[in-house]
Amino acid sequence: MSDLEWVYGIHAVENLLQQQPERIKEIRFQEGRSDKKIHRLEALCRENNKQFYRVPRREIDQLFKQSQERIVHQGVVAYAKVTRSQDEKALYTLVKQLDEPALLIVLDSITDPHNLGACLRSADAAGAHALIMAKDKSAPLNATVSKVACGAAESLPVFSVTNLARTLNKLKEQGVWVVGTAGEADQTLYEQDLTIPTAIIMGAEGEGMRRLTREQCDFLVKLPMAGVVSSLNVSVATGIALYEAVRQRLAK
Repeated sequence: MSDLEWVYGIHAVENLLQQQPERIKEIRFQEGRSDKKIHRLEALCRENNKQFYRVPRREIDQLFKQSQERIVHQGVVAYAKVTRSQDEKALYTLVKQLDEPALLIVLDSITDPHNLGACLRSADAAGAHALIMAKDKSAPLNATVSKVACGAAESLPVFSVTNLARTLNKLKEQGVWVVGTAGEADQTLYEQDLTIPTAIIMGAEGEGMRRLTREQCDFLVKLPMAGVVSSLNVSVATGIALYEAVRQRLAK
């Protein structure tokens, strides 16, 4: 498997140029596109000594002809080293070195790259310290995730672990409290103290958390649902949970 992939979209490419230009091998712009956003990207290419080319749109479209989904590349693609997740050992080191209460988001069986990207974006915006997911039954860190995450895939530490339940247990040994989200929980998210070192677990829509993951939870919370729908999209629920933690911590 190649260590390089095509990252697409204005925000994803711009964040790569700003945060990790060393990962980029080359950039291609669609012929005929000439606006402020493109000029800004060209300036960033020059600042970072990155080669860029102007090519016909069909040439960029051809790069994604094997994709199972509709790719909206916005006329900008970068050939760059693949984003890699980190391992468990690095996670425990990160938590140990924090000088404030940990705020971690844990995704259990989230397989849609769009949802993963949106969760990354919310976690980065809320100032979470890391996103954790299992190596199996999880969406891969690919170009779609980078596009949806708008740069968060490059800035927020992502940890892919072999055994999620075991990792949660080790985090608990480090003083992190594990809060799982479940529709049948007795208390709401807003009744839970999130100012303590916290790992918030988001399960797959419908199925929720897996049994072994659930058994590691110190607390179970629910989002109050006043309408006819029984659940929210996981990325929306993630944003709500994280920003309740932010609200509580700011108030404290």
